[in-house]
Amino acid sequence: MSKNKPETLILAEPFRALFYAPYYLAEARGAFTRNGLDLRMETAGTPTLAAEAVLAGRADLAWSGPMRVMQHRAADPASPLTAFCAVIMRDPFLIMGRSAREGLHLAELNGFRLGLVTEVPTPVWCLADAVARAGGRKVKDRAGGTMAQNVASLLEGKLDAIQVFEPFASQVEEAGGAVWFSQASTGPMAYSSLYSTTETLASRREAMRGMVRALAETLRWMETAAPAEIATLLEARFPDLPQATRERAVARYQAAGLWTDGPHMPRAAFQALGEAMIRAGALPHIPDFDLCVDEAVVAEALAQGAQAKGALP
Repeated sequence: MSKNKPETLILAEPFRALFYAPYYLAEARGAFTRNGLDLRMETAGTPTLAAEAVLAGRADLAWSGPMRVMQHRAADPASPLTAFCAVIMRDPFLIMGRSAREGLHLAELNGFRLGLVTEVPTPVWCLADAVARAGGRKVKDRAGGTMAQNVASLLEGKLDAIQVFEPFASQVEEAGGAVWFSQASTGPMAYSSLYSTTETLASRREAMRGMVRALAETLRWMETAAPAEIATLLEARFPDLPQATRERAVARYQAAGLWTDGPHMPRAAFQALGEAMIRAGALPHIPDFDLCVDEAVVAEALAQGAQAKGALP
């Protein structure tokens, strides 16, 4: 594929976030190009707008939580949205406090003035599920602000704890705060994969295999890459963040194993997300894994990659 004219693909980015690093790094390190792709990444603004772009044919594929595919397939088994190529199978959100707290039990969270994420629903669903499994009551948002606003409220003493992703967690630490709980510690959780329509997955099969190979290559590289090197490569996407903050964030996510479970989607991660969604009332039932996920394209891509390596002199 790479010896022929590159295939153009439009990839919808739902929004900019550090935990999406594998997608940005695959671009920065030339992995898409090496796999025969002329990839054009376009920011949709929200996960909903990204899905609309895919369904309308304005984008060939997008990345997002498999939750969107699960909701579509549960409502209509004939929905064309299909997930493939697992990239982030751990929850990237953290509970941060103004000072260190040892031995936090999740059931205690309702006793604090807690600022939950309002920008997207999945982290709240996942936290609520973890709290319920720990014997606690439903978590309540005491702030109603954005993550940036909640950071300010926490540091001003208006909140006791907040739920954020990176780089907000590192910024809280740099201001003297501390991690109370890492949601990644709850185990596998299907947080981000590619998705497209069944028609596009069939008609652009070789290009989709190229996407899988590019991201699989990137995930392997990230397992042993130094946080400083990753942070430097992410500067183009996060120019306003200091190198030290980017590096701290990357090191935390590496240690949490955020980027180590793809590109095959773990069924346990899919099931865990479905159970959290059902508990939250966001899903009537968990649709069949094989209906929602195209694992064959991943197997095909990796087999092609192995054959190509074997053919090298």
